[in-house]
Amino acid sequence: MDSLEKTRRRRPEERPGQILDAAFVEFGTRGLAGARLDDIAKRAGVAKGTIYLYFENKEALFREMVHATLGVAIEEAEALASSHISGTIESLFREYAKRWWQFLRNEQFVVIQRLVMAGELLTYPELTEFFANEVVARGRRVVAGIVQRGIDSGEFRPIDPDIAARMYSAIWFAHAKWASLKQFHAILGTDAQVLDEMTDFYLQALKK
Repeated sequence: MDSLEKTRRRRPEERPGQILDAAFVEFGTRGLAGARLDDIAKRAGVAKGTIYLYFENKEALFREMVHATLGVAIEEAEALASSHISGTIESLFREYAKRWWQFLRNEQFVVIQRLVMAGELLTYPELTEFFANEVVARGRRVVAGIVQRGIDSGEFRPIDPDIAARMYSAIWFAHAKWASLKQFHAILGTDAQVLDEMTDFYLQALKK
């Protein structure tokens, strides 16, 4: 039995995952505009009509890609912040920063980041609004909340937590973009080194 036949014989509940995996490859290779449902179906080993059983169109596929990756990561970050009831806020931030950096280095995130940073997403106004609300704003609320808790506890100096959250996003996302380019690895250092440098730099900006 060849690999395509094995794929087609997978259980129906596995098909949305197959389709999403294929969409990541096609969107990453061809972009939102260039990717075709026919090619996604072929890569997933399903009929094109099967895609419509789960996803209305390419836009719906992109939304689910975001929900399944960034959405889950943000939910985990929210849970981490809400469950932190002892210890310093600095320790909370360091744990959050470590988990978020690990996620940003995930290949699936790299695909989404490429679509967003290349400006292609801007040609889809509804997807742009969706991404701004469900990812950017929601993620910044997590960081702003942690910063505010640090201010309240006296660990961090008084600062606008929303601005601090925006600066956090700029640092982490920019370094994730550079780190995704193998040509710059020798300049940047290892992932662990980059994480330590970013975290220490950011915390020094927040501390009194």
